[in-house]
This record gives sequence, structure tokens and C-alpha cells, in this order.
Amino acid sequence: MHFRNALHRQAGSVDPACLLSLATEGGNKLSTPTGFMEFTRHLPGDRSPLERVNDWQEFHKHLTEQELQTQGARCMDCGTPYCHTGIEMIGGTSGCPLHNLIPEWNHLVYRGMWRDALERLHKTNNFPEFTGRVCPAPCEGSCTVGLIGQPVTIKTIEQAIVDRGFEESWIVAEPPAHRTGHKVAVVGSGPAGLACAAQLNKAGHEVTVYERADRIGGLLMYGIPAMKLDKKIVQRRVNLLAAEGVKFVTNTEIGKDIMTQQLIDQYDAVVLCGGATKPRKFEIEGSHLQGVHYAMPFLNGTIKSYLDSGLQDGQYTSAAGKDVIVIGGGDTGSDCVATALRHGCRSITQFGTHGKAPLKRDPLANPWPQFPNVYTLDYAQEEAKALYGEDPREFSIMTTRFVGDEQGRLKELHTVQIKRTVDGEGRKTYEPVPGTERIFPAQLALIAIGFDGPETTMIDELGLETDRQSNVKARYGKYNTNVDKVFAAGDMRRGQSLVVWAIQEGREAAREVNKFLTGDGILA
Repeated sequence: MHFRNALHRQAGSVDPACLLSLATEGGNKLSTPTGFMEFTRHLPGDRSPLERVNDWQEFHKHLTEQELQTQGARCMDCGTPYCHTGIEMIGGTSGCPLHNLIPEWNHLVYRGMWRDALERLHKTNNFPEFTGRVCPAPCEGSCTVGLIGQPVTIKTIEQAIVDRGFEESWIVAEPPAHRTGHKVAVVGSGPAGLACAAQLNKAGHEVTVYERADRIGGLLMYGIPAMKLDKKIVQRRVNLLAAEGVKFVTNTEIGKDIMTQQLIDQYDAVVLCGGATKPRKFEIEGSHLQGVHYAMPFLNGTIKSYLDSGLQDGQYTSAAGKDVIVIGGGDTGSDCVATALRHGCRSITQFGTHGKAPLKRDPLANPWPQFPNVYTLDYAQEEAKALYGEDPREFSIMTTRFVGDEQGRLKELHTVQIKRTVDGEGRKTYEPVPGTERIFPAQLALIAIGFDGPETTMIDELGLETDRQSNVKARYGKYNTNVDKVFAAGDMRRGQSLVVWAIQEGREAAREVNKFLTGDGILA
């Protein structure tokens, strides 16, 4: 029976009483091997787009307990569960980088053993309430059931487990029983920094997290809009970590308010988790005009104003009454679309250099278990379509110049359709298609084309080595830099990536720091 073996193959073992209960409960079989044939995939659905664009509340609904148990029954408990492989394939992620024990907690939910499911979930993931909301779920893309039908609703079940854990007060502060006397500084309070701090604190080290913003959470707090991740959810976990002994210092920028070398002299180890926050430059004719902004300051300003005053202080760039163009087809671009809609923009268009994805997975170009590249409407595009009648995206398009009025304010964008080709080494080239030039009216343009690595203040100050993409050079799995006592993890090391990768790297970096401090390479 695969499940009996799976319970022991990673992250410790389950209470023997739990195993006995599973094996003997009501005389039932240990697993439901035909569940994926008996039941269909069912998602909780969302609030109506026309309703939710009027507020900043989370938009997902929830399944009932019985529905969740049925969805858990669809898990095949595969002999080789690709859902938690966590590997990079053709530029994308396949499976869960955290190696979440998905078949195990699926089955525990199916059996109604929610607290045991929560224990298994927390074995590998410090913050399932974050990933259950914002992760694109590469686990579902590599689910074996997806080979012949629709994958298991893994992400929905994950969120339900942790939400129930908080509702039932099963999740409480658990300070370490003893302290080692070692002091560690973590720079940056995003998912990598928080995961690293949580693990090191659990090991008994004294951990201080430094954040330059006025609130803890990094991109979880200020980079992801509230309708995707309620900030009370973030603050709840931060409060829990503080109760467990993690110290948080806000409004403090390392390299400015405190010199980096001073930090190294003060602590036994320093972990850099500052993210990849330097925007990729988009310097074309007219990019200096009023009304041309990078995406993150736009999103950050809105979120901060919303948290500070409910948007009453006016301390943000407003899209109200404007024709808005979002340049960039990724998640950040979609978040800009959704934010502009809530501001009350007059129109919204999103540009992407990529072509329109097919309706079905191409088995040759995009085989399982790669993440499926298929046409879908994200929450933001769904909202725009409900308001304006069509998908707001323009595909295979490139902006050639911004044009302003006499006062230097943006009034329109000039574009051309492009043909994109990728060579054998993955380099992209774009060729304009003659005769496809267009003009789009715009008073606000938001550039969301990605990031060029971390900011360089700490890097230059310490003389840290960097890779070709300007990220801090630290070998994957080891995380130590060329400077003694200094480690790096998350986007600052790997470049712009997923929250789930950041958590995974933060956890692994904590393990390596613990080994550096104590010689012990085991960190639960």
C-alpha cells in the first residue's frame, strides 16, 4: 500500500496511533484507489467579477468539508508522486519545490483527520496560508490524474487545511525550549526571509529580521494586492513568529541606516533575503513622460495607502478615469490590471510579447509533467472582460514609443505586432511585422516586464560575487557567499521567482546556517 510507505518516506513519521486509525477505521480500506474515476474535479469558485472589483477583499469562495473530503479522495497516491518533485523543466517549475507531502495530507483530509493533515503540511511548508492563496500550483500541473483528466484540487485543499488550523486554534506559538546563544541577522522579510527566520528560531538561535519598509512581509505585504492575499493573513503569521521569539526591526535599510559590515560584526551569521527588486529598464522614446511608471511602485503605493487610510490619503498613483496600458503579461502585470480596475480606470489593456496560448496542452511542445501552457483568464482578465466585454490582453505586441502632449504628459502608445523566435540556447529575438503598427490612447502606462536582480548597495559594500544575471552568487543547496558568515537565499540569489521557491530556499539556507553555527545539518 503506497500510503503506508509514503507516511515515512519524508519529513519524519506520523504518530503510530494515526497509522492504526487509518488502517482500521470502520473497516475501510487504507486508500480510495478509484476516487479519481468516481469523482470529478471541483473548485470553490470566485465571487462575481462585477461584485469584487468594487472592494479589496479576497475573492475566492470555499468548499464545504464534505466537498473537500471528496476532492481529497481523487488523489491516486501515486507510487512516484510527481506533484512534489519540485524541479525546473524548460524554464518552468514542475511539482512542488517544497516537496509538500501532498498524497499524505490529501488522504488525511479524505479521512476527516484534519489536524494530522495540518501536521504533515507544516512539516515542509512554514506558510501554507500564503502558498494556498498565491502559488500558481505547479503541483497540479504535474498531478498524475492530469494525464487522463483534471488534476486534484491540491491548492484548494492546502488552503483549507491551514485555514481550519487557525480557526480551530491548533496553530499556536511554539517558542523553542532552549536557546543556543548564537545570533543571526536576516535581511529582508519576504517569504525567504520569514521562512529562514522561522527555521533558525525553531533551532534555538536568536534571530533578528531587518526590513526597510514600515511593515513586515516584503512582497507578501506590499507586492501582492490585498484581494489575492489579505494582509491580516500576513500579519497573523508575523505576530505568531514574534510570539515565538523572532525579533523584527522595520524602517531600517541595511547599507543606509546600518552599515552591512556592522551587521556582520554584530551577528554570528547574516542571511541576505532582500529579493530581486531592481526593475528591468524599459528605455524607449518617451519613457520619461509623466504617466509612465514601473509596476511595483504603483502596486506598493496603492497597498500602503489602502492599509494606512483606506486610500483616503491620496498617497498613491491613481488610475481613476484614465486609459491604462499595462506592459507585461505576467502575474505582476495582471495585478496592475486588477488594481487599476479597482481605482476606476476608463479602459485597460495588457500587452504581452508572447503569443496567445493554445486552448489545450500540446503533448509534444508542452508534455506532462511540465506546467501546462494553455489559454486561461486570470482573475484580473476575468474582471476586465466582465466590465468591458473582452479579454484585455494584446498578444505578440511591442511598444515602440510613448507620445506625450505639450505639458509632457503621456497621451498615447505606438505599437507593432512582432514575431518571436527562440534559439537553441533559449535566447529570444523579436521581429516586427510590417504593416501592423497601431496607436493606443493612454494617460497611464505601467511597466511590468520583470526584474534585473537585487539592488546593489549591500553587494557592493561587501564585495559579494554575482552571477551573470547580477544575483548574489551562492551555490544552490549551500547558500554561502564568498564572504565569511554571509549567506543568500530567495530571489536575491536565484532571481525573480515564485513564493514557493523563496520559502524553500529560506528553509534550506536556515539548515546550512545551522550547520555553520553548530555543525548539525539536521533542521526539521
